[in-house]
Amino acid sequence: MRTESELEERLARPSAGLVDDLAGLDGDIMILGAGGKLGPSLVRLALNAVRGTKRVLAVSRFSEPGLADALTAEGATVISADVSDERALRDLPDVANVVFLVGAKFGTQGAEHAIWFTNSYLPGRVADRFRDSRIAALSTGNVYPLMPVTSGGATEETPLGPVGEYAMSCLGRERVMSHFADKYGTRLAFIRLNYAVELRYGVLVDLAQKVAGGQPIDLSTGQVNVVWQGYANEVTLRSLLLADAPPYVLNLTGPELLSVRQAAQALGEALGKEPVFTGEEAPTALLSNASRCHRLFGYPDMTPAELIEHIAAWVGGGGRLLGKPTKFERRDGRF
Repeated sequence: MRTESELEERLARPSAGLVDDLAGLDGDIMILGAGGKLGPSLVRLALNAVRGTKRVLAVSRFSEPGLADALTAEGATVISADVSDERALRDLPDVANVVFLVGAKFGTQGAEHAIWFTNSYLPGRVADRFRDSRIAALSTGNVYPLMPVTSGGATEETPLGPVGEYAMSCLGRERVMSHFADKYGTRLAFIRLNYAVELRYGVLVDLAQKVAGGQPIDLSTGQVNVVWQGYANEVTLRSLLLADAPPYVLNLTGPELLSVRQAAQALGEALGKEPVFTGEEAPTALLSNASRCHRLFGYPDMTPAELIEHIAAWVGGGGRLLGKPTKFERRDGRF
């Protein structure tokens, strides 16, 4: 993957399992938040998987120039709309299947009301509007407490313990949407994701940039889970078939417990740079156990070692980055 077109093609390459699952899914698929960080690749993956047998509707404000036209050319039914506007949300067409990707995380310190609006209130409005649809809603592993690194990570049965307002607002998303599952029988699947990685963003990209720039890497959060974005997109789409009332909950990440120190050292070796470290590994970290996901859908088709190799080549070669650091090292929930 040397160019963005090659990366996009790899992200949008469907597995046989995804093709079969979407073939058995009744109705069209609407993706809300299609213009965000992972939306375009998810739209393209859905288009390649359904192969013209059903519509894929991509809904977003589409602030990135040219994206709406590009998705239209690739076969998506593009709707430019701000779903936070009540009239725009009401005017969206009825569809059988909805993937909800809208969320806020960064830049709301001092304006916490905005993060609660986007992450808690708006999902409720969407669940009410599409109460008769299947909805796969992207959530986050941040709803769990920090876990001992010897624990294997939080399972779907682990008591919740969000740290900070972002994490609490994401739990609010799940709680408010669950109200509509209880009231109307709305079928929901909550996808608790951490941390998705491709070549332009993610934990490994953050580390690669710091290694390349000689910046110190804080080891306080010394272990992480990561997962290839293409696999995360696939699981999100396939989870539509799991949507139920009460909501189905699924952790989504890779099977490995990844050492930040070792990942940085591997990136440093590939980049010809010696990593600079600060701090010591804490006994806890944000970690999830995605065994249920792997039993259902198999393992990710790209390992952390492969991602490290590709990311080192991408960052070292000056590949375009999205400029959206994960801030995974934060332990106070303030992003």
